[in-house]
Amino acid sequence: MSVSETADVVICGGAAIGSSVAFHLAADPDFTGKIVVIEKDPTYRQAASALSAASIRQQFSSPVNIRVSLHGIDFLRNIGRHLAVDGEAPSIDLHEGGYLYLAGPEGAPILATNQQMQIREGADVALYAAELLRSKFSWLNVDDLACGTFGVSGEGWFDGWALLQAYRKKARSLGVVYRQGEVARYVLEGGRVTAVELTDGSRVACGAAVNATGTHGARLAATAGIAIPVRSMKRNVFTWTCKGDVGNCPLLIDTSGVWCRPEGARGGDGQMFIGGASPPPEKDREWIETDADVEDVDWSFFEETVWPALAHRIPAFEEIRPGRGWTGPYDMNELDHNAILGPAVGLQNLYLANGFSGHGLQQSPAVGRGLAEHIAHGRYHSLDLADLGHARIVEGRPLREANVI
Repeated sequence: MSVSETADVVICGGAAIGSSVAFHLAADPDFTGKIVVIEKDPTYRQAASALSAASIRQQFSSPVNIRVSLHGIDFLRNIGRHLAVDGEAPSIDLHEGGYLYLAGPEGAPILATNQQMQIREGADVALYAAELLRSKFSWLNVDDLACGTFGVSGEGWFDGWALLQAYRKKARSLGVVYRQGEVARYVLEGGRVTAVELTDGSRVACGAAVNATGTHGARLAATAGIAIPVRSMKRNVFTWTCKGDVGNCPLLIDTSGVWCRPEGARGGDGQMFIGGASPPPEKDREWIETDADVEDVDWSFFEETVWPALAHRIPAFEEIRPGRGWTGPYDMNELDHNAILGPAVGLQNLYLANGFSGHGLQQSPAVGRGLAEHIAHGRYHSLDLADLGHARIVEGRPLREANVI
């Protein structure tokens, strides 16, 4: 099989994670090699980066995720310093509206413990008793609540599509080459990846490879003999408009697991919201996608699960006008719902960036920086991401995350 191109690093997958790795590696003054990004669909029509609710939080229960997100919010706040091209800074419409996690009596101790860890790590998260919640959010039903934690700053939402495009534009301005194509397999020689082979039969020789192919990550890793527990799972996002007063609404996570947040400015028909929920296990099994491009929206899930929970928590939502909905793929890590990052065990020039389980966009700044450091220097320098490494997968040692949406 002929080699059509040679690169020092081939990045398989050019959405937010792959493009962040490309940008950070190209920006490293100690790296002077050629970077090629291979992306099967440059429109990103079904990429998680394009279909995500695009939010960021520090309200995690594991220190490494909190640290990753603290870097993420600093990066997004200073997006122009990092991703401006020819003096033009990208606009990602960052809105620090906060996350509001709610808990009843049983969940209150967990929420309080997590909040103390978040504070120790430097996150700006407040713990509010039910009555304080009532005074701050007058539209909220707190009758069955014990407390809530609120991201006073550093949490919110942004334009994920704009961030993806900003990564790409900056990476290309630094000399990164983007190629359209689908990687079929890795080519191994002497215990190393020596090339990637595309579905059209062409090959790109490489010194190192990055697997950032989202929901296709497990299939591609398997061609190199690497097993990762990542599956494509569908998530629905629903929209609706409410004329009632739900002012100053953060991204709210109910005790039921249902979430919502405002979208855009209030118009003449009221305020638009988006929301959804992680399905129960039986529904999640139903939504495992053998085809990652499945687009069917499950409106029965909105009517039977999401809307009733929201109407209970926010009485103004009893009267809404449903809008459109969409589905997006989660590359779900079935072991612990955390990313799998860094060198693959037993194949040190293959780098994994898989299984983000819905957190990829917000984690892309720290992940891109970290993997770029490891590729260029052989280790993490700015932030140690070893807790998210492949070794825990091989050893069956999950990193449990309590705050999964």
